[in-house]
Amino acid sequence: MITKEEVINLITTKLPSSQVFVENLKGNDHLQVTVIASEFDGLSLVKQHQLVYSALKEELASEAIHALALKTETPN
Repeated sequence: MITKEEVINLITTKLPSSQVFVENLKGNDHLQVTVIASEFDGLSLVKQHQLVYSALKEELASEAIHALALKTETPN
């Protein structure tokens, strides 16, 4: 099991400028995560998602996070 705070900490460690919003969809292993980060500027959606996945690599591999709905965007 992983907490919302742990997910936020893992992502903000990888993307220091980010704002991260986590919502449990089902249990604690199906998450909807929204990440707003200036590091995404100029990157394709695929590259943005790859950055977030790399921050959560171990949690996804161990299935502490079983399902991840991900939305990424740059700040306005």
